[in-house]
Amino acid sequence: MASTYLTHTPSNGGTPGTQKFTLSFWIKRSKLSSTQRFLGAYTSSNLNTNVTFNSNDTFQFYNRNTNAGDKYFVTNRKFRDTNAWYHFVIAIDTTLSTEANRVKFYLNGVEETSFSEVYEPPQNYEYRWGEALAMNIGQPGTNADYFDGSISHFHYIDGTQYSASDFGETDSTTGEWKIKTSPSVTYGNDGYFILKDGNSVTDQSGNGNNFTVGGGTLTKTEDSPSNVFTTLNPLDNATSGTSTFSNGNTTMLTDKQSRTTLGASSGKWYCEAKYVNNTSFSGIAQMDGSNTFNTNSIILFGANNGEIFVSNSTTDTNVGAGTAIDNNSIIMFAMDLDNNRLYIGKNGSWWTSGAGFNSASLNSYKTITRVTGDSFGFKCSSGSGTSTTSWNFGNGYFGTQQVSSAGTNASGNGIFEHDCPNGYTALSTKGLNL
Repeated sequence: MASTYLTHTPSNGGTPGTQKFTLSFWIKRSKLSSTQRFLGAYTSSNLNTNVTFNSNDTFQFYNRNTNAGDKYFVTNRKFRDTNAWYHFVIAIDTTLSTEANRVKFYLNGVEETSFSEVYEPPQNYEYRWGEALAMNIGQPGTNADYFDGSISHFHYIDGTQYSASDFGETDSTTGEWKIKTSPSVTYGNDGYFILKDGNSVTDQSGNGNNFTVGGGTLTKTEDSPSNVFTTLNPLDNATSGTSTFSNGNTTMLTDKQSRTTLGASSGKWYCEAKYVNNTSFSGIAQMDGSNTFNTNSIILFGANNGEIFVSNSTTDTNVGAGTAIDNNSIIMFAMDLDNNRLYIGKNGSWWTSGAGFNSASLNSYKTITRVTGDSFGFKCSSGSGTSTTSWNFGNGYFGTQQVSSAGTNASGNGIFEHDCPNGYTALSTKGLNL
């Protein structure tokens, strides 16, 4: 959540950690075009270290010290992919005689060398990060400019400058940069390793430098650098109306329309959408072309008794057979792109044409009309006015609410409230490569 942060105060602090340290972390952004200070060690406005995504989506590492001068780096690169996990390494050793070696940045294993602003630190310069004051992850220490997104595999090394290859490696099959889950590094007295598996803030380095949740709610997600789950895409909206995205872009308050970040041209895919209020539209949509209501999409309208629309034309009315789709109903979608079928369910039962939601297994379906090879994803929209829909694409949560009792999932990919039909799986990079 955008008001969540973690905090820990080192027991020692000072040199060598203020002059030599390494930060390694994986992050996935949710919100763009806003100032978000991802890390911070803060004494005052004149004495602080922070790591920031700027409002123009560039990345900045900044140390302010009125006695020794402000030193910072700002990238030319902009970080605007809300589907990707980025691996950052910031490696510091100000004791080195060569200025260019004192601060090194790595992005997905490659050293970053293109900066719009560079202010190199002098020899033996000291940062606030590493002092015996609160280290904050998710905000800078001022209870403002919170990071909005997800974090995984966060390392702090006290007293050593490491490179990206100590924390990641190139996959020999895919050529992609991937995590070393147990890197061979020396953490130093104040070093730590958190968020290794899920949302645990217990230090995995052996030092016992555990963090606490300083504010907000730290939510576990199945989405990780090694298995990226689809989310709603805030960059892929219809041209009218406004939308507010939250909870890692799985909750949408909208009178617009958004497709998912991932689509597929074959396979069988399952997800769930909780209609927080019953003016929601949800379903599937063609990923190619513009995102409008009139595209070749199949949508379940969740008001009154429900209606199914195909390309903006009503094909089935009174889908609920006299049973309203109430607030907080969980709508189930099973998208079969091998046989071009969409199955729709509600609260654990599947739709039967003319009889409502009364089947324990997949029953009636709508045919997906498509051109061979085109791709489809899931889609969120609204009815009259605005609506809020919380999606579970396999993370096991609707917003910040964990599923009450996970259903069965034969594929082992994703956690859902209800049983995932046999042969279907979550729309994720692992699912796409099964």
